[in-house]
Amino acid sequence: MSAPASPVAVFFLCFLCLLGSGPAALAQTPTPPPPTQQLASVVDLAGLYSLRASLGLRSRDWPRKTDPCTAWGGVSCRGGRVVAVELAGLRRTRVASRNPRFAVDGIRNLTRLSTFNASGFALPGSIPEWFGPGLRSSLTVLDLRRCSVSGAIPSSLGTAASLTELHLSENSLTGSIPATLGNLSNLAVLNLSGNSLSGSVPVSLGSLSNLTSLDLSSNSLTGSIFPELGVLSRLRTLRFSNNSLRGIVPPQLGDLSLLVTLDLSLNNLSGSIPEDLRNLQNLLELDVKNNFLSGPLPKDLFRGLRQLQLLILSHNAFTGTLPESLWALSGLRLVDVSNNNFTSRLPDALGNAITSSGVFYMSHNSYYGSVPVRLLQRFSSVDISANYFDGQPPAGPNTTFELNCFSNTSNQRSLQECSAFYAQRGLTYDAPAAATGNTTDPVGDSGGKRNWRLKYILAGALGGTGLAATLAVAIACCVMRRGAIVAGRREISGSAPTPAGGSSPVGISVKLSAVGDSFTYEQMLQATSQFSESNLIKHGHSGDLYLGTLERGAPVVVKRIDLQTVKKDSYLTELDFFAKASHTRLVPFLGHCLEKENEKLLIYKYMPNGDLFNSLHRKAVEKEESLQSLDWITRLKIAIGIAEALCYLHHECSPSFIHRTTEQSTSGFASASASCPYDVYCLGKVLLALVTGELRIIGSNDASTDEWLERTLPCITIYEKELVTKILDPSLVVDDDLLEEVWSMAIVAKSCLNPRPARRPLVRYILKALENPLKVVREENLNSARLRTTSSRGSWNAAFFGSWRQSSSDIASLPGPTREGSSFKHSATAGSQGSIGEQSFNHRRPCSEIFPEPSAIERDIE
Repeated sequence: MSAPASPVAVFFLCFLCLLGSGPAALAQTPTPPPPTQQLASVVDLAGLYSLRASLGLRSRDWPRKTDPCTAWGGVSCRGGRVVAVELAGLRRTRVASRNPRFAVDGIRNLTRLSTFNASGFALPGSIPEWFGPGLRSSLTVLDLRRCSVSGAIPSSLGTAASLTELHLSENSLTGSIPATLGNLSNLAVLNLSGNSLSGSVPVSLGSLSNLTSLDLSSNSLTGSIFPELGVLSRLRTLRFSNNSLRGIVPPQLGDLSLLVTLDLSLNNLSGSIPEDLRNLQNLLELDVKNNFLSGPLPKDLFRGLRQLQLLILSHNAFTGTLPESLWALSGLRLVDVSNNNFTSRLPDALGNAITSSGVFYMSHNSYYGSVPVRLLQRFSSVDISANYFDGQPPAGPNTTFELNCFSNTSNQRSLQECSAFYAQRGLTYDAPAAATGNTTDPVGDSGGKRNWRLKYILAGALGGTGLAATLAVAIACCVMRRGAIVAGRREISGSAPTPAGGSSPVGISVKLSAVGDSFTYEQMLQATSQFSESNLIKHGHSGDLYLGTLERGAPVVVKRIDLQTVKKDSYLTELDFFAKASHTRLVPFLGHCLEKENEKLLIYKYMPNGDLFNSLHRKAVEKEESLQSLDWITRLKIAIGIAEALCYLHHECSPSFIHRTTEQSTSGFASASASCPYDVYCLGKVLLALVTGELRIIGSNDASTDEWLERTLPCITIYEKELVTKILDPSLVVDDDLLEEVWSMAIVAKSCLNPRPARRPLVRYILKALENPLKVVREENLNSARLRTTSSRGSWNAAFFGSWRQSSSDIASLPGPTREGSSFKHSATAGSQGSIGEQSFNHRRPCSEIFPEPSAIERDIE
C-alpha cells in the first residue's frame, strides 16, 4: 500500500483541480503560462482562504470552486498573484456577523500584496503587534477607515517601511501617536482623524519628507504645533482641527508652498496670524475658526493667496479691519469672519472680482456705516447681523441684517445703543427713527424664523469627536426654547423653592440635586477668564454663551443668563427639563451656578465640531483634481441622528394630539407636542438640504426660498428616480444603489413639507424610513411576504405617500398660519406633476391611512 499523501500534496492537487488541471497536466511539456487573470500561487490561495474563514465572508462574495482572481469580489491580481484586496462592500455570513473581530492573518501569505483596503468593513479589536514586521514589503496602501478598530496604534507599525498611504481614521483608537511612525520615510498620506488619540503630535513626523497629506483632526491631542512641519515641502493637506492644541500658529507653515488646505480650527491656539502665511500661493482653504487668536490680520496676508476659496476666521478675537487685499481675491466662495472684534467701514469698491455665488458671514462684529451695494452683488448670501450698520437696510434677497442700526426696520439695536456706539468714534448717528429696538423675536415669532431649532440640532449632529458616536447631541437648546414658550402659555399652580435665596417668579419646582453639580460664581469667573470677550462664543436670545475650562482642564460652555433682559423663568425651565430628561442625543448638562439674584449660569459640556454648513462646505483635498464634500453615508447618518433626537422629543406626539391646541393640554411635554408638526416641517427642509446642498433653505422662509421650493419639489416623485438628479448636490458622488437612498430621502423630505400640518408624517415613521430607505422606493420589497408581516403597505407607506394625497383646491384653501410662514405655490406644484404627483394617490390611499391608529402603528413598527 502506498504511503498516504501529505496534506501539502493533497492541497496542491486540489488547487490544480480547481484551475481545471490535473496530475496529467504536469507531464505535459512545455506547460503554457497561466493567464494573468487567474491565480497561480498556492500560497496566495491559502492566504485568501484563511482570510475568508477568519472574516466569515459570504460564499456569494468569495465563492468556492472558482478562481479568486476572476470571481472573488475585491480581489485583484497581476501575473497570477494577488496584488490588492478590498473588503469594502463585502458582507459576513449571519453567524460571523454576530461576533466580528480583527482577524486578517491571511494577508501575511499574500507575498505580492500592495493594497489592503478594509474601509467600512467592521474589524472590532486592536491592531496586532505583527502589523509592521509581518506585513509584506510589497504593501504600500493600508486602509482601515471606519473599521471599528480600538486600542492603541502599535509602535511596530513604524517598521512597515514600504507604506505610502496609512488610513486609520474614524475608529476608536486611543493612546498617543507612536513616534516610530516617523520612520515611514515613503509615506505620502497619513490619516488618523476621528479617533480618541491623546498626547502631543510627535516631532518625528517632521521627517516624513514625502508626506503630501497629514490629517490628525478630531482627536484629543494636546501640546503645540511643532515648527518642523515647515520642512515638509510636498505637503498639500494639513488638518489639525478639533483637538486641544495650544500655542501659536508657527510662521514656518508659510514655507509649505504647495499647501492647498490648512485647517487648524476648533483648538486653543492663541496669538496672531503670522504674515508668513501669505507665501501659500496654492492655498484653497484656510480655516482657523473657534480658537483664541487675536490681533489684526496682516495687511498683506491675502496678496499671495490668489487661489483662496474658503476663508473661515469665525469665533476668535481678531481686531482691526479686513485687509483690502482680501477683496481682490476672485475665487472666494465662503468667507466667515463672524464673532470677532473687527471694526471699520466697509470699502465701497470691494475689489474688482465678479462673483455671485459666494457666501459672506460677518455677523457679531462692530462694522458700521452704510452697506456697499457691491457686497450684495458679489455674494449670493450675506449675513451682516449684530453689527452697527446704519441707513436703509440692504435689499438683497438672501441678506440677514437684524441687530444693526437700520432705519424703519424691526429687530434692530436701540437708538441709545446705536448713538453711543457712533459717539465713541466721534461720528454722528443721524437717524432718530432708525432703531426700533428688539421689538420682534426672530426665533419666537410665528414665521419661518423659528428654524433655529433645527440649526442647533444640526450643530449637535457634528458636535462630538466622532460622527457615529454623537450624531445629535446639542438639541437641548431647541427643547429649552420650546419649554419657555410652553411655560409662558400655561398656568402652573403652586410655588417653587427659591434657588439660592432668589425669588421664583413662576411656580416651577426643580430638584437641583438631579441636574448636575453646583458651581460657585468664582469658579465660573476663573473658567471663563472673567467672562472675557475672547471667550464669548455668541450672544444668544436666552443668554450669552462663553467657552470655559474647568480646573481639571475639561472644556465647557457656560450660558450666562441676565434675568433683567430675559424671562425670569427661562433658566428654571431648562433645569426642570434636564431634571426629567436624559438621552444620548442631548448635550450633556454638567451643572449650574445660581448664587446671584439677577444672573444665573448653566454649564454644558463643550461639543467642539462645527455645524452642518461648515461640514458640507469643508473640502477634503487629497489630490489636486479632487474636491470632495461630505459623502452620502455621512449625510444619511446625520439625518438619522436628527430624527432620533426628534423622536425622543416627540415621545408624546400622536395623530390625535396634533389637532389639539396648546391651551387644551396640561402636560409640559404634551404642550410642546403642539409644535411637533412644525418640527417635522423643519426636518423636511434639512433633509432636502442634505440632498441638494442648498443649506440656505434651512433658516429662511423668504420669497426666494419659496420660489426655490416651487422649482425643486416637482423633481421629487416616487415614479421616476432620475428626476431627483436634477436637484442633486453637484458635489455628491453616488452610484445607482446610493441614488435610490438619495431618492428615498427626497421623498421623505417632500412628505415633511406638506403644507397641511396634520398630513405630515410622525417622526417615528421618518426615522424608520431613514433607517431602511430602500423600503420606501422598492415595490418588490414592500410586496414580499416577509415585509408584509412586519411593515404592511397600509401603515408603512401611508405615513409618507398618503400625506401627499391632496388636491390643488385643498392646498389653495389652506389658511395662512398652517403654512408655517411659507408662501410657495403648492397648488402649482401639485398640479404640475399630473398623474405622477401627489394627486396620483387619490385612488390608492384612504384618508385614515395618513395617520393609522396607534395600535396598528406600533404593531407594524415592531
